[in-house]
Amino acid sequence: METGVDLPGHIGTYVVERELGAGGMGTVYLARSRGGRPVAVKVARPELAADPSFRARFRAEVEAARQVGGFHTAPVVDADPDAAAPWLATAYIPGPTLSGLLDEQGPMGEPQLRLLGAALAEALQAIHGCGLIHRDLKPGNIIMAEDGPRVLDFGIARAVESTRLTSTGTAFGTPGFLSPEQARGLEVGPAADVFALGAVLVAAAGGKAFGEGEAMGLMYRAVHDPPDLSAVPPGMRPVVADCLAKNPAQRPVPAQLLDLLAPKPPPQRTAVAGAGAGAGSGAGAAVGPAPMPTPTPPPTPLPTPTPTVVVGHGTSAETVEDAPTTAPPRRARTALLAAGVAGALLLTGGGLYAAGTFTGKEDDSPLPPATHELTTPIKVAGGGYVRDRETWKQEPNGKSVIAHYAGISKKPEFREFSITGSSGRFKHLGEERDRLMRSLTHTGKEQVTDPRRDLHVPGSEITYSCETVTDATVYTVCVWADTNTIAGIKFTPSAARLEAAAAETQKIRKDMRTPITTHP
Repeated sequence: METGVDLPGHIGTYVVERELGAGGMGTVYLARSRGGRPVAVKVARPELAADPSFRARFRAEVEAARQVGGFHTAPVVDADPDAAAPWLATAYIPGPTLSGLLDEQGPMGEPQLRLLGAALAEALQAIHGCGLIHRDLKPGNIIMAEDGPRVLDFGIARAVESTRLTSTGTAFGTPGFLSPEQARGLEVGPAADVFALGAVLVAAAGGKAFGEGEAMGLMYRAVHDPPDLSAVPPGMRPVVADCLAKNPAQRPVPAQLLDLLAPKPPPQRTAVAGAGAGAGSGAGAAVGPAPMPTPTPPPTPLPTPTPTVVVGHGTSAETVEDAPTTAPPRRARTALLAAGVAGALLLTGGGLYAAGTFTGKEDDSPLPPATHELTTPIKVAGGGYVRDRETWKQEPNGKSVIAHYAGISKKPEFREFSITGSSGRFKHLGEERDRLMRSLTHTGKEQVTDPRRDLHVPGSEITYSCETVTDATVYTVCVWADTNTIAGIKFTPSAARLEAAAAETQKIRKDMRTPITTHP
C-alpha cells in the first residue's frame, strides 16, 4: 500500500490504498470496501466542492448514473454528494486505458476497430438510456478490461461542465474529442458522445482527427475543418466520417452504429485486452490482448419504399416532388436523452448547423436563392392556436427556432403543438426531412402507434412525413422540408390520425412560411 502526506486514510467507509490518477474533475483512489472489494473512488476538487450548485448537479447526476447498466461501463456502487469533498465510487475495473494500450501495442486494425466501436456504442446506449451524456469520452476514459472495453468517468462530468461553463464560460472536455457544439460552449446532447466516439476510433487507428497543437486550434478545427481520416482503414471511413459530422442531427445513433460495425451473426467474443487500471487515468499490470476475430461487414439493408399518400384522395403511386425514394432503417431506436422536443437537432445553437450545408455528400451545385423564411405569428391555423413561448437562434447560414402553441378554439384539432425549425437554403430535402423526423421521434422508450407515411395534402406543393408515437403520451410528428424552410411539428395529445395532422401542418406552414421581402 502506498502512503503519503496527502493520501487520505478513508473516504466514506472505504480504506484508501493508493492514488490511481488525477485530472480536471478530481483525484481517483483505489480503495477497499469493508468486505475487501476493490473500488475506484473519485473525489471532487476543492474548488468544485465549495460550489453549492455543483453539489446539487452532482447529486442529480449520481442518481442517474446509478441506473446505468450494461457490460461496457463501471457500475456506480456508492457516493456522497454531501461530504466535505463530494465523491463517487465505482467498481474497480482492472485493465490498461485505451491510450496506454495504444502506446504499448500500436494502432488497431479494422477487425479490432469494429469491435471497439461496437462495444463503445453499447456503452453509450446504456449511458444515454439513463438520461446521462458522458461529455468526455476519450482513450484515457476507456479501460480495456479482460471482457472488453469499459467506459468510465460518467456521472460527475455534467456537474463539472455546468460549473465550468457558469464560472469561466469555457467548455468542459478534451480538445480533439470535443464536438463542435461543445467547442462553441453550446448545450450538448447524446450526439456529442457519438462525435467523440468517432474521434476515439481515429485515435485507435493511429491518427488524430483534428491534428495536434494548442487546445484552441484543436477546437477551431473541430468546428470548421474536415477530420483527418487518413489513418482509418478505408472500410471504416464512411461510418467514422458520419460520427464526426459537424451537424449533430446527421450523426448516427448508437443503435445504428451497432448495425454498421457489429458482425452479423455475432462471433464468439474474445478479450480485447488484458488487465490493469481503475476509474481514472491510472493503469495496472497489462496483459496482451487475445487475437480478435475478423468480423464480416453487415450486409447493406434493402431500401424500404415509403408510400406517398394523397390526403383525402386515397393512395397515390406517383412520387411527390422532393419525397425521399427510400426510408431510413425502421426503428433502429436508441436510448437518446429526451432533452426537449429538439433532441439532437438543436445542439449547435438550436437548429440545423450551417443551414443544411453538412449533408455528407459532395455537391458543387449552387444553393437555391432564399425566397422564404420561418416566422412565428402570435396566432396560426385560422386563430386556432396562440404562441406562448419561443426561442430563436442565429445560425451561420440562417436562423432556427423552437416555439410552442396552445390551442384556444373551442374544439382545436389538437390541444397544443411545438415546432422545431430552421430557415436557410437547403439541398437534399428528403435527407433533411428524414433526419429531423428521427430527431423528433427517437426517445429510446417510444412505441410506434402509426408508422411513418409521406402525405400530400391537396393544394400543397410539398410532401409531409408524419408518424404517431406513444411514449409517456401519444403524439404525432409531421415534418416538411423545402428549399428555404425545414420544420417538424409535434402535436400533443394525439390519436393515430396522420392525415389530420398533415392537414393541420399545411395550415400552420402556410402561416409560418413567409416570403422574404428584403434581401441583403
